[in-house]
Amino acid sequence: MTATRTRPTPPADPWEELQTAALLGTDRRPLPAPAGSPAQVAAAAAVDRTDPATALLELAALAAVRRRAGALPVERPAGAGPADGAAPPDTRPELPAAAARRLAILLAGRTGGAGGTLANLTELLPQWLATAVAHGYRPPAALVPALLDGARARSELRGDVVALTGPLGRWLAERNKDWRFVLRTTTAAGTGTAGAVADPAGGPGDRLWHEGLFAERVTHLTALRRSDPAAGLELLRSTWPTERAEDRLLFLDALQDGLCAEDEPFLEAALGDRSKNVRATAAELLSTLPGSALGDRMAERARAAVRLREDGRGLLVSPPTECDAAMQRDGIAPASPTGRGERAWWFGELIAAAPLRTWTDLGGLSPRELLALPVADAEAGAGDSSWTDDLREAWARAAVRQHDADWARALLGPAPRPGRGGRSARTAGAPAKLLSVLPAPERALWTAAFIRTHGLGEAFQLLGACATPWTPPLSTAVVAALERAAGSGAYPWSHSGVLGMTERALAPATAAAVEALAADAAPDTAWAETFARLAGTLRFRAAMLAELAG
Repeated sequence: MTATRTRPTPPADPWEELQTAALLGTDRRPLPAPAGSPAQVAAAAAVDRTDPATALLELAALAAVRRRAGALPVERPAGAGPADGAAPPDTRPELPAAAARRLAILLAGRTGGAGGTLANLTELLPQWLATAVAHGYRPPAALVPALLDGARARSELRGDVVALTGPLGRWLAERNKDWRFVLRTTTAAGTGTAGAVADPAGGPGDRLWHEGLFAERVTHLTALRRSDPAAGLELLRSTWPTERAEDRLLFLDALQDGLCAEDEPFLEAALGDRSKNVRATAAELLSTLPGSALGDRMAERARAAVRLREDGRGLLVSPPTECDAAMQRDGIAPASPTGRGERAWWFGELIAAAPLRTWTDLGGLSPRELLALPVADAEAGAGDSSWTDDLREAWARAAVRQHDADWARALLGPAPRPGRGGRSARTAGAPAKLLSVLPAPERALWTAAFIRTHGLGEAFQLLGACATPWTPPLSTAVVAALERAAGSGAYPWSHSGVLGMTERALAPATAAAVEALAADAAPDTAWAETFARLAGTLRFRAAMLAELAG
């Protein structure tokens, strides 16, 4: 008989062992023993293990250095300045040592190991970056290249990475073509690296606007609009006639920052642009500008399409019978791109573009009182209500476009309560978009009430509209809903979208409650593994945020 040969067990990856210990906690997973070459063993053995948590971070720092060792120098871009000369000084305080070590772990992070018991650490990096930027830290110089490499691969990180790496990041980007995105990125504060100050003719900003890449020009215009809206408008006006249609569209989008009455003449002129998309964007911007002439024209059309009954007890709808040239110039397409009937399409577009004060001035009624009125077709008679949904959906679009919280509250209706059953009949449009208009605490309270009543099945978009980390009441409602889902026999992957969000957004203080769910779940089940993973991630985030808080 031939003996069966067994494959030798591959050696454990020291980095993944460190990740496991970081997520599960050093009280549940011991630190890995020194391994590797004699030099690596000696370096690991020299780490003081009296405090396991500190020792874990020191071992991770050693491992990160080993992983980067031997990297080849990058090719400098053509036309770069001289290699000598130091980077500009950065006077911000440096990251606390523990936070810097944690950053090294996150930058090298990967999806969890065997069994999927580890969180994807790279998904926690955006939260770490946003918090570090908010604290005003600067990273250790040795970690700046890894930060820039990470932002190069993940565009959603670029704003915070550019802000965090500061002068050194820009200095390096000028010398490495792989990091040139830094020069085209505008940070949340509006301090684009291309400069946010109007330059005289021939200055750096002026040259960038006339000679730079398209992305660099958009970045410069966006930054300038945030710091000096009038200068940004004048800059765009100076080259507008020579820009391509697709470029004009994106440049026009940049006017959303700092939009004001001084922009109206330019936008009114853009209503006559040869590009349909440019005309539509100009019309939408004007519809959000209080007191604009376009808003007054739409209000006049809206009052002709919807009027209050003589007894004040209902609304009568007379939708447009044609889309004339004036309506088309104001951004209403003659044919519906969605296949809706033409009159319904024209009606929805003009109601959505009309100022919402048009309706509250109608009989002095509040948004809630208007929504409570019956709606009838003026031609069909009082018994017809076919326009109710069209009117409310258009009002919802207007509330989102005009950021009107009173109308958003009225359209959403009261926060759901257990026992009421079903969603409020007054909710119209996309509830998540309406929620985004409300203040963050109110969003969280409404969503928590929705989840307590309806569970997580329809809550994904609502949760996405809530500020992170979620408030304690919202986090508690989500944990309770997960407990109910586990008890109902549902599989975790039926809530995979929400579960992925909880790892990044659930309040870290709920870790103990999630650990209790993991302990109560049947061993070796999908829910036990899911709760253990979530609890470990929450503990990791709690330590991460505490380190950044200093």
